[in-house]
Amino acid sequence: MQANVGGIDKWVRIALGVALIAWAVMGGPVWAWIGVVPLATGLFNFCPLYKVFGINTCKR
Repeated sequence: MQANVGGIDKWVRIALGVALIAWAVMGGPVWAWIGVVPLATGLFNFCPLYKVFGINTCKR
């Protein structure tokens, strides 16, 4: 699993994930739990869809 998420992309994913999860916890819709996906991809620096499409935003 080679890192393919980096830079501003990583921080946007983490912020979006945290915001969606917080919304779900505060009584938002059930689909807001999807925030776990961008949070995980941001924290692990790996996105499976980026791998499929050959995208790499990581400078390493």
